[in-house]
Amino acid sequence: MTLNSAANKANILAEALPYIRRFHDKTIVIKYGGNAMVDEKLKHGFARDVVLLKLVGLNPVIVHGGGPQIAEMLKRVGKQSEFIQGMRVTDAETMSIVEMVLGGLVNKEIVNLINHHGGSAVGLTGKDGHFIKAKQLKLKNPEKHEEWLDIGQVGEVLSIDPQLVALLDTRDFIPVIAPIGVGENGEAYNINADIVAGKLAQTLQAEKLILLTNTSGVLDGKGELLSSLTTERVSELIADGTIHGGMLPKINCALEAINHRVKTAHIIDGRVEHALLLEVLTDEGVGTLINSATQP
Repeated sequence: MTLNSAANKANILAEALPYIRRFHDKTIVIKYGGNAMVDEKLKHGFARDVVLLKLVGLNPVIVHGGGPQIAEMLKRVGKQSEFIQGMRVTDAETMSIVEMVLGGLVNKEIVNLINHHGGSAVGLTGKDGHFIKAKQLKLKNPEKHEEWLDIGQVGEVLSIDPQLVALLDTRDFIPVIAPIGVGENGEAYNINADIVAGKLAQTLQAEKLILLTNTSGVLDGKGELLSSLTTERVSELIADGTIHGGMLPKINCALEAINHRVKTAHIIDGRVEHALLLEVLTDEGVGTLINSATQP
């Protein structure tokens, strides 16, 4: 190691110190998905980042997706994926595969990676302790507004009980949560991971909600990254069509979280190695930070 490279590393650590102090013992809810979940180098980097955040005194809580993995398993069993208004139609057979993939394969891989890199992770679904209560999501038929579309065991969150996550935090475990809810009769529901992460951040009164994506963040009309936005500015960008398409659900999730007393929401590029550390512990970050205009 040269003297210059050692000095650069020392500067990075010095830059991180005020953020470590500021966020000590604060909860950060992280939605983990996209390329960061499938690229081997990024997967290990994410796990190391989570462990480091925990070791320096933050409380990361992970909510993960798994759409591509579910699609691959459905393909293996000869079942075609079907989507309506962006939601996966989930009959009983599909739901059993969703539970196997999200609650089993994907969840345990993330837990194992974090533990391999020195953390103490525990995998959960919303069925554990009934801590994510849900009901069936119905979609309006765009052609016949008086009709509702039945897309099966797709759910929306009714409530989240924070006690299980709080208990794990007292023992310094890192919760890794699959977005599966439970109905009043014990039935399972497949829920969008962004929505679960947002609702969980609200329930835990988290310092931050961080959504990992396959984009650099929120972009302006010229395709340039908008590194910092207020909720008011976000509303303007939605109204004029700058924010549209697949970014809208993530933005709406972020806005709802902030409106329910989550301090900041971040939409960051999960394709960047160590994106999590760069966003939380450096001045520039690696995505878009959204906060209320009344916050600093």
